[in-house]
Amino acid sequence: MQRKKMVNSTLLYILSFIVLILFVFPFILLILNSFKSNGEILTSPFALPEHWNFAHFSGVFEKMNFAVTFKNSMIITVLSTLFIVFFSAMAAYHLVRKPTRYNKLFFTVLVASMVIPFQSLMIPLIYIYGAKLQLIDAIPIPLLIMFYIGFGSALSIFMFHGFIKSIPVEVEEAARIDGCNTLQTFFLIVFPMLRPITVTIAILNVLWIWNDYLLPSLVLGSEDVYTMPVQMKVFSGTYMNNWELLIPAILLTVIPILIMYMLGQRSIINGVMQGSIK
Repeated sequence: MQRKKMVNSTLLYILSFIVLILFVFPFILLILNSFKSNGEILTSPFALPEHWNFAHFSGVFEKMNFAVTFKNSMIITVLSTLFIVFFSAMAAYHLVRKPTRYNKLFFTVLVASMVIPFQSLMIPLIYIYGAKLQLIDAIPIPLLIMFYIGFGSALSIFMFHGFIKSIPVEVEEAARIDGCNTLQTFFLIVFPMLRPITVTIAILNVLWIWNDYLLPSLVLGSEDVYTMPVQMKVFSGTYMNNWELLIPAILLTVIPILIMYMLGQRSIINGVMQGSIK
């Protein structure tokens, strides 16, 4: 029995190592090819660079207008995530503590809306807000943030809903006896108790919004409001891609979000596990 456990443990470690290599290998290739010329990338993508060319990154900063696009991505990602978290938490709290027939119906419709693909809404959405209301040209960044709030709230409310149900009502009743109104009870008592799932939802939304290309490419029409994924199209052409600048641009886009994910991965796992159990 002991030998069988040892064999199973060894096989599990080997399998985990193989999976780790499969996930890390593309990122290693991304780093290595960031320092190569176009010729090296196309002829020997798996080899080490013959010359480690750091000048590619300065070219990316200049051609990509990195400071502006990074600022745009930060503004859109941070504001969208903050609004999604607060609105979703408040909505989920109301749906849990006021289980009326209409609230249950609303929650059912909200959950069902998560299966609707964005591609089916894309054309009418852009037609209404672009051709009809002319908001895409007038306020592209606020409009994009509003879209992200709308598309990201369903899953966030669903996750908050499951977590809030585990909070004892007696805690809120004690707060009301002490003189707290509904808003004070939520923000001073309930919301701090939602920290594990709040961190999880925030990080998941940051990963989605920061890396999104399709929605910003439809809404943002000029380079001064482009996000980093959208701005990377300046390195691509009809007949040729500038790989020696495109790959470093991808690396610079990935690094901030990768660092955030590595710092918050434990919170993501804990929040998802606690939310699913509760």
